[in-house]
Amino acid sequence: MWLPIDADSYACRLNSHQHNCLMVEAFIENPVLLLFVVAGLGYGVGSIRIRGSKLGVAAVLFVGLGIGGLSPELQIPETIIFMGLAIFVYTIGLSSGPSFFATFRQRGSRDIIFVIIMLTFSASIAVGLHFLFQFEASTTSGLFAGSTTNTPALAGLLDAISNTKNAAGSIKDMSQQAVIGYSLSYPMGVLGVMVAIVLMQKVLKIDYRKEEQDLKQEYPVKQSITSQTMEVTQGEVTDIAIRDLKKKYKMAAVFGRLQRGEQTQLANMDTTFQLGDQVAVVGDEEEIARIAGVMGKLLPYRLSYDRTEYDTRRIFVSNPKIAGERLATLNLNEKYAAIITRVRRGDIDILANSNTVLELGDRVRFVARRTDIPKLSDIFGDSYDDLSRIDLLSFGLGMAMGLLLGMITFQLPGGVSFKLGFAGGPLIVALLLGTLRRTGPIVWALPYSANLTLRQIGLILLLAGVGVNSGHTFMATIAQGGGGIIFLAGTIISFLTAVATLFIGYKLLKIPFSFLIGMVANQPAILDFALEKSQNKLPNIGFTLMLPVSLITKIVYVQFLFAFLR
Repeated sequence: MWLPIDADSYACRLNSHQHNCLMVEAFIENPVLLLFVVAGLGYGVGSIRIRGSKLGVAAVLFVGLGIGGLSPELQIPETIIFMGLAIFVYTIGLSSGPSFFATFRQRGSRDIIFVIIMLTFSASIAVGLHFLFQFEASTTSGLFAGSTTNTPALAGLLDAISNTKNAAGSIKDMSQQAVIGYSLSYPMGVLGVMVAIVLMQKVLKIDYRKEEQDLKQEYPVKQSITSQTMEVTQGEVTDIAIRDLKKKYKMAAVFGRLQRGEQTQLANMDTTFQLGDQVAVVGDEEEIARIAGVMGKLLPYRLSYDRTEYDTRRIFVSNPKIAGERLATLNLNEKYAAIITRVRRGDIDILANSNTVLELGDRVRFVARRTDIPKLSDIFGDSYDDLSRIDLLSFGLGMAMGLLLGMITFQLPGGVSFKLGFAGGPLIVALLLGTLRRTGPIVWALPYSANLTLRQIGLILLLAGVGVNSGHTFMATIAQGGGGIIFLAGTIISFLTAVATLFIGYKLLKIPFSFLIGMVANQPAILDFALEKSQNKLPNIGFTLMLPVSLITKIVYVQFLFAFLR
């Protein structure tokens, strides 16, 4: 794509910054080159650790602001930005769907009310700053949209402005004021929340590892899953089927190989123990120790060392016919001498049970008779090449349904209307499809590695585009001395709202801090930062639980602010 060079750009080449000007011209003529330069530099800057912390992918936004400030002609096409946003939220929704609905059933209504109250608090701060600094109504509304990093809210605001009865010139002025308020407050809407997270985790003395351990029974976070050998020495656990034994003592473990005298066999749910039996137990270290206290004693060796008849393997789930199915439906025990002990999903080991649902990309670990292993490999697929491919049928259909939902206009009392847009539509559809996992032959879930890759690409496209396109207005307003107050106001709104949410949610409502930092992550870069700080996946649950609610609330509030303050 070629763009004409204006007089300022031509004059630029005549001064001492000739090389910089030529670089800017190259970026103007080739937005794709600009996109990848911002992405590459931003990712490099984000990997630099300062006192143990790093910005991560959020640095792409700030590098984009800096480079975008060099010229008003530096622009990334909006289509790329919206595509990045849609891909990011869709992949998040697919992977978080089951956890989202499980959490919603347990605690959803309380947390939803809490988030709406906190957003009301945020809007109240914006109203107070409006009268304190004498902002225009459109500036304050844009300020609220930017400080809460909500691009669909800005789109709703601009639509509301265009529908006012003022003259065309006034509409143009108000639209520009809204964009300035948004672009100046947006960076601090990201950075202010990050600072609040770092501050509050120190003030509240958060132990992410302890939270992870406390919640490991409810959510698939990291567990110290291992295998140990135990000898049965307690008579009260003999002659009871493993099925009943696990229910009676609430055992969260899998029993594998069983050594009885000279005979080795695989335990199943109908197996009963006898005194002197040696059995391999797979589970969390603490749980295994508890079970040993009930049944007998732990031995210093493992039965798994003997692989004469039975062997242990990890097999990739690449067969779409079994993806989305529960282990119980496969009936492996009836066909083969095999026991699935754990499932590795990404970097997380999940203890297998009958209700465990398989996903493409899972690595299933099982104990089986050596002669059955090739047949089991055929059932699960075990093809890394197949996992590297994305099913464009399911991905394309899912994205299309999400974008179509985002285009629908919803009418509320008082003449307020809103659309879910490129964020809300794909997210809601992805949450539903991620929970369904499959519909007939169509598997909606993506392989784990493919999901992460698409998520990262979408996030970088979004951050680079928003940064570059807001960069010149951001830098120019600051250079002219007219943006300092807006910048300060955005900082106050984002920081105070995040601090209040984290403190009240943790201290009064007893919401795990790992959930809370996901709930305040209004923007993907903040979520990435939260995941970096917590070193677990729990922030994803808070993010997906609250994003649809907060998205709609912000869209409505920004239009109410504009109507009220005018």
